[in-house]
Parts: sequence; C-alpha cells; structure tokens
Amino acid sequence: MKGSKRNFKNAHILIVGSGIVGKFNALELSKKGFKITIADQQKKKNSSSAALGLLISNMYQKSKGRSWELRKKSNELWPKWIKFLKQYNNNLQIEKPLIQLTTKQENFEKLCKFFSHHPRRGLRVLEQDSTIIQSINTIFNMDNLKGIISNEDGRIDPLTLLKTLNIYLKEKKINFIKENIIKIKKIGNQWISTCSNKLEIKSDVIILCNSLDTLKLIDLNFHNIKLKPVLGQAIEISLNNEEINLLSLPKHFSIDGTNFIRTNKNKIIIGSTDEYDIKPKENTFEDLTHFLETKPQWLNKNNITDKWFGIRSRPEGEPSPILKSLEKGLILCTGFYKNGILLAPACSNWVSNEIENHLL
Repeated sequence: MKGSKRNFKNAHILIVGSGIVGKFNALELSKKGFKITIADQQKKKNSSSAALGLLISNMYQKSKGRSWELRKKSNELWPKWIKFLKQYNNNLQIEKPLIQLTTKQENFEKLCKFFSHHPRRGLRVLEQDSTIIQSINTIFNMDNLKGIISNEDGRIDPLTLLKTLNIYLKEKKINFIKENIIKIKKIGNQWISTCSNKLEIKSDVIILCNSLDTLKLIDLNFHNIKLKPVLGQAIEISLNNEEINLLSLPKHFSIDGTNFIRTNKNKIIIGSTDEYDIKPKENTFEDLTHFLETKPQWLNKNNITDKWFGIRSRPEGEPSPILKSLEKGLILCTGFYKNGILLAPACSNWVSNEIENHLL
C-alpha cells in the first residue's frame, strides 16, 4: 500500500489540449499534487474560442439522465471554484440571471409547463408586460416575446476564465509544451507521446482533451469513437446611435436559440451558429437574426465590428461529452459540443476520481 501511495503522488499526467476543459483538468489534478504537463499548439480556432460562457443548468429542460447529473454536479462545484480562483483574478464571476425567450406561443407553453413541474429551480415566468420583456422589445422593435428567467443560472466570461486559469497554472509552474502531439504509444506501464518537433514525453497517464484531434491519436480499429465538427460563429455589433442605449438590456439572454451578450452601452455579441462543417458559412448575420421579422435600424451588417468562429466536436452514437477510459493510463475527456465551460468542473472531477483507478 505504501508503494501504491508513493507511485500515486509521483505520477506524471500529460494533458493533450489547452482549452478550458484541458486547463481545468490541470487545475484539479495539480491540487492533488500530480506532476502535470499540458501539450498543445494553441490553435486560435479551437472549441474554447467558440464559447460564450452560458451556464444553463436549472433552466435545462430535463431532470434525469447523465447530462442532467453532470450539470447538477457542475452547478454545485462552480461557486466553490469561483471562490478559489478569485484569489488569482478578482474579476472572475458568475453573472446572473439568465433569460430564455421565444417568439412562438407553442414554445412559451412548453416553458410554462417546465416551470410548473420544477418549482424549486429558482425560475420565474416572464409575460409580455414584464419590465425585462419591454426593454428588449423596445431595443429590438418587437412585441411578441415571452419566456422564463433563472436566478441561479448565468454566464462566465470565457476570456476572463482562460486568463485566470493561465495565471494559476503559471504560478504553479505547470509545464506547457506548445507543440501538437502526433503519436502516442504504450511501453510497459508508461506512455510515450511524440510531439510535432520529435520531442518525446513520458507519462503515467494521458488525458485527451483535444476535441476532433483526439481521433488522430487513438486506434479507431479498437475504439469506436466518432466525433463530427460543429462550427460556431459569433458577431459583435457596435452602435454609434445615441438614441439606443444597450445598457437597458439584460446582460445576457436568448431568443429562439440565439444568444445575446451585452458588453457595454454600444456593443452586443450575438452567437452562435451550429454549422456541421469546418468552413464558416457567409450568411452568419441572417442565421443569427432569423427570429426578427423586421430588424431595427441599428441591427445591420454595416455595424458588425468583429466576427469569429470556433470548431467544436460532437459525439456520434453517444452522449456529449465523452468521458471514458480506453485502457489503463488513457482517458478521454472530449466531445463537449456546447457545454465545455458549464461541465468543466464536473468532468475534471470525474477524471480526477478515474485516475485513481489507473494508478493504484
């Protein structure tokens, strides 16, 4: 038993992928005393660059199953992690509440039914005459919005979160190799990972958090893992119109599946699309504003001041995300689709517990 404990403490963990999920795994595992290496070339168009940071848990319209259990666990863990990480960046916070709206009566009736079945989730119905609805109607020139509001759900700014994780990992002297891993193999009880610059990394455990690139590193003849790309685009709209003050809007809300994040009185982010491709479509603006029959004057293509995309991975034939041990010392934590930030605490907690089975 003493030998097992010593091996556990001295184990070297390689995390492949430096997005929010990969870095959150590094955060959790480093607190347990493991030696951690993160390897990634840091592509700009990874899944984290598509993230908007919405934490939809209590508003999630299911109350059982694996996805709900992960959300519930993350909902429990996020406040604790925020409190811990604030010592590295006091600007990190969960901004509440979260608002889900629709222009369709049928969808509103479903939201009301969900609300009535879950009275303890901190939800409230928003009718057309509510102050929140009226403020959005005024800015967007609408009159048919209804929905629900969750006082427990909210948003974490992805860039602030990444910055905070980077500060922590740097302070803890986590080894970071800015190279892609192109090959992994097992020799005895140890894993050898080959980088694109031919550097070899020896580790006791490999955690694959590298989205679609996961498929390049595992033997698909033995492991039935399928991931498909889902590209998400977002745009930033900037106003010069003094008559429109975006501060009258809630900080973040959704309308018929399109998300809005107001950043200041003159700027708002609109996102994100679901495109099953690796090349972004050109009609992003139309896709993101489809719910409006008549667009207000300020909401036009000429006011787009920024536009970006990220490529996420969605599992085929199994739920998102993939949390799985393929063999001793090889763990998958990938395929998050849209919920990387929300589920990062629960999934890194699962990985942390799973590693004990690999090392003891």
